[in-house]
Amino acid sequence: MPGPCGRLICMLTLGCALWLWASLAPAQVDWEEHPDVRVVVDVSGSMKDNDPERLALSALEMLVALLPNGATAGIWTFGETVDNPLPLGEVDAAWLERALALPPALQDYQQYTDIEAALREAARADANGWRHLVLLTDGMIDLSPAQGSKPEVDEASRRRLLDELATDLADRGVTIHAIAFSGQADLALVERLAQSTGGLASLAENPEGLLGAFLDIVERIFPADQVPLEEGRFVIDDAVETFSALVFHQPEDTPLTLIAPDGTRYRANEAPGAIRWQVDPRFDLIRVPDPQIGEWRLEGPVGEGSRINVASSLHLRTAELPTTLYLGFEVPVEAWVERDGDPLDAEKQAPSLSVSLQDAEGDIQSRISLQPEAGRYRGRLPAPALTGNARLVFRAEGPGFQRQRVQAVNVLPAIGAVYRPRQGRVVLAAEHPRLSHDNTTIHGELQGERLEARAVGASRWVIALPELDEGQSQPLLLTAVIEQQGETRELSLPRLILNPDGRVGIDLADAPGRTLGTERFEGGEQGAASRPAADTMADRFVAWANRLPEKAVGLWQAGVPGLQRLWQAHHRDPRLWAAVALIVALCLVISFLLRRRRARHPVRREEPHV
Repeated sequence: MPGPCGRLICMLTLGCALWLWASLAPAQVDWEEHPDVRVVVDVSGSMKDNDPERLALSALEMLVALLPNGATAGIWTFGETVDNPLPLGEVDAAWLERALALPPALQDYQQYTDIEAALREAARADANGWRHLVLLTDGMIDLSPAQGSKPEVDEASRRRLLDELATDLADRGVTIHAIAFSGQADLALVERLAQSTGGLASLAENPEGLLGAFLDIVERIFPADQVPLEEGRFVIDDAVETFSALVFHQPEDTPLTLIAPDGTRYRANEAPGAIRWQVDPRFDLIRVPDPQIGEWRLEGPVGEGSRINVASSLHLRTAELPTTLYLGFEVPVEAWVERDGDPLDAEKQAPSLSVSLQDAEGDIQSRISLQPEAGRYRGRLPAPALTGNARLVFRAEGPGFQRQRVQAVNVLPAIGAVYRPRQGRVVLAAEHPRLSHDNTTIHGELQGERLEARAVGASRWVIALPELDEGQSQPLLLTAVIEQQGETRELSLPRLILNPDGRVGIDLADAPGRTLGTERFEGGEQGAASRPAADTMADRFVAWANRLPEKAVGLWQAGVPGLQRLWQAHHRDPRLWAAVALIVALCLVISFLLRRRRARHPVRREEPHV
């Protein structure tokens, strides 16, 4: 694996190539709202530990590479203080050069992490339209003790972020797209910041995941038309002026060949001057102007996420799409096709439109055909069944043409739940913005017993649990009854596993997986994913220490004869007594440290809501 300098050179190459990719067809960019993009990069000390591969450097180069010419962008860094090494400006070759000269500023690590101050500062600058903040962080708030006693000062900042700042930014037209670089991050914070402001949230632990996350964000901000790419084949129609193929592959894969409709074969080292072809160990980037009409083929490995963007007079449009979908709730969608800004003639060129929901692996979860209605096409996509990152894929097919548009979304449960065993209860909170105690009642079922949820806030409930056997894992089935617009519906929530570490499991089949975050409640405790690695190490040490007595008994029972012989031979040796005294002293120190840690950090386990 190359060292940091080698990775940086590779990412610079990737950045320049992707900048070329983004600038191939600037006519595709929708400029109605003139959005600007503000990259906010964490340079705190925790990032040094949680981002050992320096993905933040890769992220910067990827993002500036993907921004189209003419967009407005700037870069902020933060730790204990906030800096703006690259102020807002128009993205062009000069801006790109300044951006790619920034890596030293991204490695000037600071001791603390003030996410709240960074977002306030980056959002402050004026904008001509919507502001998109792209937050790159490990998500751990860690303020200087000079600001107050810890951890109270950190928790207060987290509450302000979620309860006040996120709402204020959303009201001011600021969207936060948040990317976490570590599974040890406060993923719930990252997810909530994005959800509250209409942005996307992702966990990127490798370069491939990072590139995918940034492609999703840029396609959200600057939607682009594509033609479908299936099994290495795609069709170019007479309205296409230029196509750009971004084809991912592995470094050891065989070279790619592009085959035109007339059978002409193009390779990177033999392409004519009109075709711009760049080869990187992990991707090929090909721009073909005035392409032949018909089916083109890619011969060679075509990796997941490869795509064909087109510059064309024919556009697939969609109505505004939410960035967050919810389990149990259908998704209304609307799309249409335009030629040179005018809707297609419904009688002569009536296209068929469809939309599908695909999971992060590209598997289709649901698909519907849209029906024409007053010049547009509308429908309701079935409610998502799985949480996590997903994509809405729109496709239009008409006489002699195909278009595709992809928009990333996050899928969350409509109501989140967390098990609090020390308190003997389950706490629930509405994730869907239109659910509250006024229109929603919740009950659970535990081994045939019905348990009613009690409302304790506008969108918060509590279920008191009976006495449970700690050695037994069992599922709590949760059901919400919702009344909206004169209709009553029953929504089954993801089951919650109680005592998941129990030795015996009861009916644990089909237990749901995790979303991005593990704890999402206002003012609540952070989930296990956001606990420092030191605590995890301490927990393992405590568990080991708790097992010492039984291990000692076993060793004694196995070695009594030998110990007796040792005593008879050396009981007068002062070195033996010194060793015994040292062992006793160590045991007393360990016992004191364990008691002190238990007093400062009481055992607490918070389970994911899904």
